[in-house]
This record gives sequence, structure tokens and C-alpha cells, in this order.
Amino acid sequence: MSIPTLRKKIDVLDGKIVRLLNERARASLAIGHEKKKHQKGIYAPDREKQVFDSVKGANRGPMTASTLEAIYREIMSGSLSLEKALRISFLGTQGSFTHMAANKKFGSQVEYVACNSIDEVFQKVDHGDCDYGVVPVENSIEGAVTHTCDMLVDSDLRICAQTTIKVEQHLLSKENLKDVKTIYSNPQSFGQCRHWLAANLPTAGQIWVASNTEAAQKAAKQRYSAAIASSLAAKVYEVPIIRENIQDMAHNMTRFFVIARQDVPPTGKDKTSLIFSIKDKVGALHDMLVPFRKLGINLTKIESRPSKKKAWDYYFFVDLIGHRDDAKVKKALGQLEGMCKYLKVVGSYPQEDI
Repeated sequence: MSIPTLRKKIDVLDGKIVRLLNERARASLAIGHEKKKHQKGIYAPDREKQVFDSVKGANRGPMTASTLEAIYREIMSGSLSLEKALRISFLGTQGSFTHMAANKKFGSQVEYVACNSIDEVFQKVDHGDCDYGVVPVENSIEGAVTHTCDMLVDSDLRICAQTTIKVEQHLLSKENLKDVKTIYSNPQSFGQCRHWLAANLPTAGQIWVASNTEAAQKAAKQRYSAAIASSLAAKVYEVPIIRENIQDMAHNMTRFFVIARQDVPPTGKDKTSLIFSIKDKVGALHDMLVPFRKLGINLTKIESRPSKKKAWDYYFFVDLIGHRDDAKVKKALGQLEGMCKYLKVVGSYPQEDI
């Protein structure tokens, strides 16, 4: 078959796709009206998971599952924007890793609100200025983001979703590599790229700035300079990537929470995060964990944080497999309630395929 004939076939298929996308959008709008009637949140992580699972299950190639997920992310982002002009608060400035995580979860058709602190992200959602917020909670190398954990203790907001991104550091510059004399970035990124910099730019000056997005802005304006930053920062501030993936460790992942004012129904493949504090007695922590073991509930994380209310008093942050409404989880939480000083379920949300 000739190229012109194949292109005509594509044109016909494109016309069908556009008609079907608009038909889908009209159905989404009708769902949005029903949600408003019943005062339900516009973003539904449980439904999102169903859609992605269905699309991946129907895929017979040649498109990859990740390609289809990216396409459907934007389709659903466009549908969400038709239902309501969503506002998403996130930590940092445009081009930050948290901004990337927010984009991965909500797509490009919503409004993003940059925040200077984790507190501000929570406040924007709590006060109704934003519909959802995105905050970092854990890095695979550096551990927990403790301020996010502390905020979850006192806030009434819930975790409604999670997402994970690979932290990929790139060298951004308008110069050739050999002409770079100054590099801007934050201390953490310099530390993560130490060996690459020593091998490739041993004489370049290293200047610390508050964030990688600030570094990208400086590299955009200054001659003979470069920045270590994300691919999104390169796009936002129009600075070419001259070397990709310069981080020394390949498996650097950061996990993010999406915070909201509403709960999420079970999907059948969920995770629950909770916080508790124990009574001051020998074996108290062991006793708290026994119900989970007896009921066969998998704990994927347990971490302690000072309560800040009394010396040597701690909160324990726990992630477990299952939804708070699952029979086993509900039973374990019921047993826990009578054993601890404080217990709070901060969210049940769909597990993410990494």
C-alpha cells in the first residue's frame, strides 16, 4: 500500500477518534453534573485506576502500555477541566520534581498553583483555594520527608492518591559542555551527581541555589553557565538538555501524596496509611503490630517521628496493603483503637504500578 493511501487511512481514523473523544467528553460532563448534585469530588482515583487497567487490558499493540497511559492521562485531564476548572497546589516552582509528579497525576489541562512550603500546599486545599495538593513524602535514598508526615498528624485532609517518579538529573545549558564554567543547583542535586561532575566538569564552579528551578532560570540568562535540573524545568525555562541522567545512582525514586478533602472507595488493590501513638509500657509497639500479623495484613512501612508534645513520645507512621473498609483491615483497626493513645487513618488510596 502506498504512503498517500496509508495517510488517507490515518485521516479517516483521526476523524473517528476525534468524534469518539468528544462523545466520551460529553459522557464525562454528564458524570460531572451528577457529582455536583451529590457533592462528590471531581477527581476520582478509584475510577482513574479502573480506566488505566481497562485500557492496558484491551491493548494488543503495537503501542506500549506506557504510551497509552500517557495518552489517556491527557484525555482524562481534558475531561476533568470540562467538569470543573481544577486547581492543584504543589510544592516548589514550575519545573520542580513535585510539579512533575502533579503533571503525571493530573495532566496538562488543569491549573497548577506553586507553593513555597508544604504547609502552604495543605492550607490551599484546606481553605478551598485549591481542589487537591501534591506533596513529597518519601525518597528511596534520603528517606521520609518529615514535614509532610508532621502535617498529616494535625490536618483533616486525606491522602486520596499517590504517585512515584524517578529522580532524573539533567545538565541544562545554552552552551557546549566544554564551555561551561559555572553550574547552578541545590546541594542535594550536587551530591547526587558528584562523580559525574568530577569526571566531566572538574574545573567548573558550583554555586548553590534554593531550588533546581532557580538554577534553570539562571542558566537561561547567564553565559557559560549550566544547571542541574529536571526535564520539565528544561521545557519551562527553555534551556536545552546537553547531558541526560547525570545522577550517580540510577534508582533514585520519590513518592508523592495527593491530598484532598474526601475519601476514596476501594478498588481491590489499595494501600492505607495510618498514624498511631502507643501507651508507655513494655512491649507496647509489639502488641500494636500483632493484630496485623494475625490477620495476615502486609505492612510495607513503619517509621517513627517525635510527637513534639512530650520528650521521648513518638508517633508511628504505617503503610499497609488493603483498604480501610476491607473486613480484615477494619478488624485490625478496631483492635488497635483500644490499645493506643492516638489512632488516625490518613487515607486509603489505589496502589500505583511502578
